[in-house]
Amino acid sequence: MTYDDKFAAAIADLKREGRYRVFADLKRHCGQFPRATWHGPDGQRDIVVWCSNDYLGQGQNSTVLSAMHQALDTYGAGAGGTRNISGTTHAHVLLEQELASLHGKEAALLFSSGYVSNEAALSALSRVLKGVTVYSDELNHASMIEGIRNGGAPKRIFRHNDVSHLVELLEKSDPKAPKIIAFESVYSMDGDIAPLADFVDVARRFGALTYLDEVHAVGLYGPEGAGVAQAHGVMGDIDIIEGTLGKAFGAMGGYITGSSVMVDCVRSYAPGFIFTTSLAPVIAAGALASIQHLRAHPELRTRHQERAATLKRKLAAAGLPVMQTPSHIVPVMVGDPVRCKAISDELLAKDGIYVQPINYPTVPRGTERLRFTPSPFHDDDMMDRLVVALDRIWTAARLPRAA
Repeated sequence: MTYDDKFAAAIADLKREGRYRVFADLKRHCGQFPRATWHGPDGQRDIVVWCSNDYLGQGQNSTVLSAMHQALDTYGAGAGGTRNISGTTHAHVLLEQELASLHGKEAALLFSSGYVSNEAALSALSRVLKGVTVYSDELNHASMIEGIRNGGAPKRIFRHNDVSHLVELLEKSDPKAPKIIAFESVYSMDGDIAPLADFVDVARRFGALTYLDEVHAVGLYGPEGAGVAQAHGVMGDIDIIEGTLGKAFGAMGGYITGSSVMVDCVRSYAPGFIFTTSLAPVIAAGALASIQHLRAHPELRTRHQERAATLKRKLAAAGLPVMQTPSHIVPVMVGDPVRCKAISDELLAKDGIYVQPINYPTVPRGTERLRFTPSPFHDDDMMDRLVVALDRIWTAARLPRAA
């Protein structure tokens, strides 16, 4: 058996299990989000995108685009190097200052993605804090899990959002040893929200650092869009807040915010920051404009929440198995990977509706789902067409309805 034969066998396993991933070849239309053109096997087709993480359509915001055009003419294309070797432009400095201000922290640090910011920060913190134990929510993102693993520190996994279990684990710890409690605010697959205030209280009681991933919340929650911690009034009590520029802010990149000395430590010890080319300044300038715009426009967040609530209501009225989440995430449960992909394929090919199937390992086996992310630009007609299409598929396949 050749190496390629081994690779082919691994791919065949994924296809047999129904979790082989197929990319949709899309052409987004600036100014017409969420409409796009799909380049499919039978040619081009106009579609509506229902699963984008560009939650507020900031990727087409004219203010953001203007800032990026200006930055392109000012700085050119790329950054030209790592942050340490010629790759720190004034655009990066301004963006880090804005992020620190957004979260009410002393400093911020940019990374090439949200995945990299979690992996780099958590691994560096675990190495620097000698004797630390990391307490991690069982549903934390893969980037957090990888960062904790790469840091080499002992870890304890607490049940999802279970404060009592976290306390139980901490009570068994050495009171003098350093501790990190790592968790998210909005969990992107189930759409539930962590009890941030309770976690803060537990951290104070046991002398632990708090590390919060706000990736699916920045831009979307709080008076200025700083996230759930701001909305819940505990932002100042969280030690380290991590976020992304690639979702609600409509750009690309990740970041952490916190004390100046903590940020300096990660800057100095994290290989994922030190040894990679910095973000293109045009991206940094666009992200800065997007953050400033969203801080000043809370009405976009209000509209976004209304659209999510409206879609949940319409799906429930049709008897479809929608999860009634407290966030903007709208999951519709399927429970089978092959069926989930087949539904997604039919919606795209027959109805011009694009939603990606969410299968293992993103979610546990048996909880496969379609994950809808309505934006302020998904109107009632789009929602009604979606519900009709799903109702037709559920009826034809005799799929389980909502209880």
